[in-house]
Amino acid sequence: MEGFTAIYIFMLAAFTGYEVISRVPVILHTPLMSGSNFVHGVVLVGAMVVLGHADPESPLQLAIGFVAVFLGAANAAGGYVVTERMLAMFNKSGNKGSKKEGAQ
Repeated sequence: MEGFTAIYIFMLAAFTGYEVISRVPVILHTPLMSGSNFVHGVVLVGAMVVLGHADPESPLQLAIGFVAVFLGAANAAGGYVVTERMLAMFNKSGNKGSKKEGAQ
């Protein structure tokens, strides 16, 4: 029964996420991406905490924890790279990727 509840919650979250993202105007995608990067950071911290509580005698738990931390870190880093690239698209000076010249 617990597994069905988890599947139900996952399906409800996926449907809600799809509906929310599909209704967000294009101009708000960059701030939404920044917010989702924050959530990815929370997921990464959670994965590290779970890895810290894994049984050191169990290689399966350690492997799953390591994969969770690796994927969480890759997701957060990739999100920040995509956000920076999207923000560079709004740079009016034409110097994409240069933070010093874009800030002036």
